[in-house]
Amino acid sequence: MKTQFAGFEPIRHDRLVQEYRHDTYKFKHKPAEPTLCPQCGAVFHEGRWQWAAKPAQAHEELCPACHRIHDEFPAGYVTIGGTFFKDHRDELLHQIRNDEAKAKAEHPLERIIKIEDQDDSILVTTTGIHLARGIGEALHHAYKGELEFHYNAQENLLRVAWER
Repeated sequence: MKTQFAGFEPIRHDRLVQEYRHDTYKFKHKPAEPTLCPQCGAVFHEGRWQWAAKPAQAHEELCPACHRIHDEFPAGYVTIGGTFFKDHRDELLHQIRNDEAKAKAEHPLERIIKIEDQDDSILVTTTGIHLARGIGEALHHAYKGELEFHYNAQENLLRVAWER
């Protein structure tokens, strides 16, 4: 399957992507505690975004995930295709939604932005690189096939391609 993307390098499957570049969607300052995202209801508390009850007298500010969704500026792209995909589309989409639900339950900033149909595949865009990687790995674990990762360190962007 060896796809190439300009500015992207293939990465090993057993290596975690370490963030060491500037991310426009991370706050330059720590939000005041507590801060509530008015769009999704996530709360910034104890130094991180989490799902919690709405605190009294909370500041309001969009969380980085809602900001990315609003701007339609993904950090992860997952392309899913192949003949197996055509025959098992609904099953694979269900798997993807389950992966998102698990990730989102623990990490409010990891969400799917959009699932778009393409010619013979779908493109799933995510707010974070970790969810994109998780979706690819879960599909590969469950259904085998070919899996590729391409990470662009300058843009903190991950492209994942899975097909079978």
